[in-house]
Amino acid sequence: MIFLYGANMKPIWIIGFVILLSVYPVYKYVLKDYQRTRVENFLNPEKDLRGSGWHVTQSKISVGAGGITGKGVLQGSQSRLEFLPEAQTDFIFSVISEEMGFVGSTMVLLLYFLLIFNLMRITRFISNQFGKLIISGICGIFFMHVIVNVGMTIGLVPVTGKPLLFMSYGGSSFLSSFIMIGLAQSIRIHSEEG
Repeated sequence: MIFLYGANMKPIWIIGFVILLSVYPVYKYVLKDYQRTRVENFLNPEKDLRGSGWHVTQSKISVGAGGITGKGVLQGSQSRLEFLPEAQTDFIFSVISEEMGFVGSTMVLLLYFLLIFNLMRITRFISNQFGKLIISGICGIFFMHVIVNVGMTIGLVPVTGKPLLFMSYGGSSFLSSFIMIGLAQSIRIHSEEG
């Protein structure tokens, strides 16, 4: 939103540079032992397979087990035998990958891409700057949820508990996703009327 609004970027770059310089001192002297363990397990989940590395390791096994076409809907062993924790929420993409394989996973990601693309396309036809910012923010929310959720299932980002919007079990994320889509549609409709 800051980039799109055209804010002065110099302070943001300075803050980013200071944060980058402070990563190691914060890691070494500020973080508690359990927090350092989380960072180390993110970088090497195989270090503690039965403890804090369990989630990511089982998720990677689940994603890899799907192969090209998957094992079939409701046939995934990792999720059905409960090796994969939080399969219905945080690791729903792992279940999709195991049961529908690379083809199904690609189709899900393609649907998210089309959703984001169509939302961004709406901004081209809106003259209202505030409406453009709202829709761009909604696109950013969907994009980051997909990147973080898919990234954590394959071990690229730390496990944070971000749901895969429209897919993960849970009423609040499902409801908020529909509210965001409804807001974008309302902005589009009212801009056409004006």
